[in-house]
Amino acid sequence: MRDRTKETSKFLSFVLRHQPEAIGLRLDEGGWASVEELLEACKQAGRALTREDLQSIVDTSDKKRFAFSEDGLYIRANQGHSIQVELGYEPREPPPALYHGTAIRFLESIRKEGLKRGSRHHVHLSSDAVTAAKVGARHGKPVVLRIESGAMHTDGYLFYLSENGVWLTERVPPDYILVE
Repeated sequence: MRDRTKETSKFLSFVLRHQPEAIGLRLDEGGWASVEELLEACKQAGRALTREDLQSIVDTSDKKRFAFSEDGLYIRANQGHSIQVELGYEPREPPPALYHGTAIRFLESIRKEGLKRGSRHHVHLSSDAVTAAKVGARHGKPVVLRIESGAMHTDGYLFYLSENGVWLTERVPPDYILVE
């Protein structure tokens, strides 16, 4: 991803996941923003974007952070919100194991308390250890945790699959976590 595209993607993450009001934007209950209103708000905030810029970010994001509505009139972040939105994902049965990447400095706390969603709506889990390792590397020396998601599901924990393939759950107790 080019530097400008990456910078714009980070800006959109901030606006569509955390602080739409920073540019005077309002999201609906599902986290959707009118593309027209987003472009105008970005322009007013000194970050002029085009529809083509948005399309490029949606199409080229390796993590598929954003999606357009079927009619193309709205855009939203697929997950990772710290503001209240209802993404409308239905519970799904997860694979037997999922993975979470984190920094080694958080390992002691995770072993005691498990994984918590923090300011986000859910804990984010990956289908593979390679992706989890990349996520963990963003926070320091990475460690990959294997989550016994099949056992969690059997025990009544709910899982959701976001549009971009990230598995979501409210929390992961320590008993279901193994260090890879």
